[in-house]
Amino acid sequence: MLIDAHQHYWNPARGDYFWMPKGDPVLDRVYRPHDLDPQLKAAGIEKTVLVQAAPTVAETEYMLGIADASDSVAKVVGWVDFENRDDLRHLERLKAHPKFAGVRPMIQDIPDVDWMLRPDVRWAFDALADLDLTFDALGFSRHLDNFLTLFARHPKLRVVVDHCMKPRIRDHGTAADEFARWSAGMRRIARETPALCKLSGLVTEDGEGWTAARLRPYADLVLDAFGPQRVMWGSDWPVCRLRCEHGAWLATARALTAGLTPADRADIFGGTAARFYRIG
Repeated sequence: MLIDAHQHYWNPARGDYFWMPKGDPVLDRVYRPHDLDPQLKAAGIEKTVLVQAAPTVAETEYMLGIADASDSVAKVVGWVDFENRDDLRHLERLKAHPKFAGVRPMIQDIPDVDWMLRPDVRWAFDALADLDLTFDALGFSRHLDNFLTLFARHPKLRVVVDHCMKPRIRDHGTAADEFARWSAGMRRIARETPALCKLSGLVTEDGEGWTAARLRPYADLVLDAFGPQRVMWGSDWPVCRLRCEHGAWLATARALTAGLTPADRADIFGGTAARFYRIG
């Protein structure tokens, strides 16, 4: 079974996509399953993981409604307020939904780089582990050390790193130190924690003239550090449309993994996501 482990649907008129640039010709428009389904069918992708794009419980409910009406959406990664302990009731309630997998706080947008280590949000990580829910780790390379501390603090937390922790590929060739810091941090997380990693988001971390050759060192590092059994491919559609269409990124990812065995590729393009998100 082929799985797209990371995609989005949204309606900007809902009013809670605070990060979205108003008037952006790619992002600021409605995206629903009928927009993506033809591309999924063309690629032979049977299931997807629908991931939050707004920091509200209301958006999580919106996504679960889409999932209920869509055979292709296998799981939903939502959001709760980690700064409000009362939101434990939402985690406990949402867990009962068969398509609810876990949550993703939008850490990349939080100014305080140490936010995830604050005592007042620890309850949420404890609750995710206790409830056996997933945690999508969204951040930048500056968050790597703190994520390593967090994952070590919560060894039972089911974690996947989103978008390879967003390395600054657009600075390729001018930021060797940044690549070294990013690669060292990713290797430590892979070596010292059970976290998984999504092979996703790389095209949008590169510039307009992105190439598979420029992405290769980053993909190779992730595959070498985590191994195919801990890597899952995701499109990050429709965000990927800032650089290319769904099929172009899928073809690029297949080219970047062409040297692996069929079993390894089967893990990356379906098996790893199926195990982690418990997609039957």
